[in-house]
Amino acid sequence: MLSNTRVLNALTALAALALVVLAVVYFAEPASSLPSWVPGHETGSAHHHVKHGIAAAVVALGLGVLVWFRTGPQAHEVAGR
Repeated sequence: MLSNTRVLNALTALAALALVVLAVVYFAEPASSLPSWVPGHETGSAHHHVKHGIAAAVVALGLGVLVWFRTGPQAHEVAGR
């Protein structure tokens, strides 16, 4: 059975991946081509939401670092303590 830590790490990694995809969509598509459920959708607009893309990429990077540190080797306790 999976432990809660593994499930949480997997969900965090999945969220980071979804945010990377969202960041790419923000950079590549104008506001009128964004899906209607995505923040920043504006009908008839040719504006690209660069700041939204940067924010999504930064949060994705933060989540990726969190998963990296949570799945890395555990620190060994100093002998004698």
